[in-house]
Amino acid sequence: MTRIGNIGRANRFAHAGETVRVWDPAVRLFHWTVVAGVCLNLFVLEEGKTAHRAVGYVILGSLAFRLVWGFVGSRYARFSDFIPTPRRLARYIHALRHGEEPRFLGHNPLGAIMMLILMLVLAATGATGYMMTLDAFWGVRWVKEAHEILANSILYLALVHALAALVEGHRHGENLVLAMITGDKRAED
Repeated sequence: MTRIGNIGRANRFAHAGETVRVWDPAVRLFHWTVVAGVCLNLFVLEEGKTAHRAVGYVILGSLAFRLVWGFVGSRYARFSDFIPTPRRLARYIHALRHGEEPRFLGHNPLGAIMMLILMLVLAATGATGYMMTLDAFWGVRWVKEAHEILANSILYLALVHALAALVEGHRHGENLVLAMITGDKRAED
């Protein structure tokens, strides 16, 4: 987790007003693939049909890639950069309660927790979706219900994620949605 003022060797000479590449193309492609896939499966495609399953597999494949990229990818994509320790998370929450939270180039500690939860729920949704295609689980009610609950949870978690990005962006004077499109964020305050 990189706070402003600790932006690293590669960007330490950035001047006010300059930008730094935070979200690499792989992270952005993963993000927008999942957004599109979730929207298609929740709002457009018919449940259980071939297209719905295909989109689900694309999401799972993207998630598998992102998990690997979390270990070998660029700096801000790596889990080692953004998974918070309990102490770091507690300090961030304390600062947030007092309106003094630091700005992070990558994920802030709460954003990192949300990303981990979203990835876990995406994986569980995909797993239950796949289970429904197996003879052993064909027509098993709890699998279908779990899949529906998990899919709806993704929607609510994504809404919280988007709202938090808008609020944090407003508090720190930057457009975080645009940053997930371009990959760039403001280097310094």
